[in-house]
Amino acid sequence: MTTTLDAVAADFLDVSCRRLDMMTECFEACLRKLSYEQVWQRQGAHENAVGNLVLHLCGNARQWIMHGVGGAPDVRVRDAEFSADGGMSGEELIALFRSTFDEAKGVIAAVPAERLAERITPQGRNVSVLEAIYQVVGHVQQHVGQIILVTKQMTAMDLDLTIPRPR
Repeated sequence: MTTTLDAVAADFLDVSCRRLDMMTECFEACLRKLSYEQVWQRQGAHENAVGNLVLHLCGNARQWIMHGVGGAPDVRVRDAEFSADGGMSGEELIALFRSTFDEAKGVIAAVPAERLAERITPQGRNVSVLEAIYQVVGHVQQHVGQIILVTKQMTAMDLDLTIPRPR
């Protein structure tokens, strides 16, 4: 018998995975419009390139979801995400993002309702499994939004990521 808690948990996990799918589509559309140089371009030392944001999102998901929720070893080297200044093409970054988030969605989809309140400690933070999932989904939305804005600025075009409008 399905309880209300099971239904809410199933909805939360499903929405989380669907949001990650939506952000993956937007992210891929952006990276396919950028050259290698644009992917790694910074306007100053205070900024991250699109490539850095991709590495950062993948590292964050690996630490919070695969490690924190799924129990995999914590292999994240956070400083390397921000110090990279090239080395991966847009297509390689797309493949990394897709494989990382496919794995993350597999972990998320397998979480039983009773684990959502369980306490875990990714990055040394004491959070529930639900909060860890929520943190990653929100983090992806935040940085993909930045990637969308930067892509619009670099390409000087509307990306038609939502409902296409007549021009």
